[in-house]
Amino acid sequence: MVMDTTLSIPDTLSFDAAERHSVVIVGAGPAGYTAALYAARANLAPVVFQGLQPGGQLVTTTDVENFPGFPGGILGPDLMMKFEDQAREFGADLRYGTVTHVDFSQRPFRLVVDETTPILADAVIVSTGASAKYLGLPNEKRLLGRGVSACATCDGAFFRNQALAIVGGGDTAAEEALFLTRFASKVYLIHRRGELRASKIMAERVMVHDKIEPIWNTEVVDVLGENGVEGLRLRNVETGDERDLDVNGFFVAIGHQPNTSVFKGHLEMDAQGYLSTRPGSTYTSIEGVFACGDVQDHVYRQAITAAGTGCMAAIDAERWLAEHGEIDGVRTETDYHAAPPEASTAQTNVAEVSKAVPEAP
Repeated sequence: MVMDTTLSIPDTLSFDAAERHSVVIVGAGPAGYTAALYAARANLAPVVFQGLQPGGQLVTTTDVENFPGFPGGILGPDLMMKFEDQAREFGADLRYGTVTHVDFSQRPFRLVVDETTPILADAVIVSTGASAKYLGLPNEKRLLGRGVSACATCDGAFFRNQALAIVGGGDTAAEEALFLTRFASKVYLIHRRGELRASKIMAERVMVHDKIEPIWNTEVVDVLGENGVEGLRLRNVETGDERDLDVNGFFVAIGHQPNTSVFKGHLEMDAQGYLSTRPGSTYTSIEGVFACGDVQDHVYRQAITAAGTGCMAAIDAERWLAEHGEIDGVRTETDYHAAPPEASTAQTNVAEVSKAVPEAP
């Protein structure tokens, strides 16, 4: 693997007196907080660097109705506050700060926070997430969470029997347009070209659906409304003519960008920049570095799936640390709810547990 020297650690930065931690978690959304909770319950004293947006994408979401345990729904920021409080309750050290440089070529791993603070880690869990791409319209950002969304699965049910618009031309846009027809009275699919880029089968499903009306050769130039979406201003890319379209919700389906730039040249990624993990685990291409949440998931991108992989990453990291002698032993999954946080971790035969650990990449 070729090291990206633009992200390498400056030679002037000394790690001689740097803090050293068993587990450092990079990023704090549903995956990062869940990993922190499990790692803290296992007495690993995890340190979490929360990044630029603690709580991830959910802090920009209003009502969350599809996270188990909240039958009446819960506000996205409130849900993330509960995640944070629970991780902190069991001893996770949550810190503001962004990891700006990494070096996984030696152990302990070396990280730099906010360009200046050196940190050493025996194991690293990456949970930096992915950011939805938007069109960049001023009112689009202002009305985010108030009719503007990048997740039909998350927010489609809020718009029953209403007219909606979605912009995009690939498989994601086609899939989300079809999903929205379960709730909406009408779905306008807006695309800059004269045909979809989606796969043939997805395009055919869109074209034959009686609730979906494609609007070709058109771009969205503004989102209308004061306190919520009341319409869109459209421009025909061929004629330049503009018109307004009355809709109550606007969905953007032009892709996501994984937040992995700091790991380029250090960890294996796919063509879109999502971190590659071994099937059935959170192991990355570097032994001792694990990835969870949307940073390695371009399919589901849900809070519940992110939280699930956060749990996996903490257990994978704990087992790996035990196998390499960094901690005395591990507690089995069934013991997580039984033993108090201060109980000894040397309760399980390390050799037996290590049988379950996937082979190192």
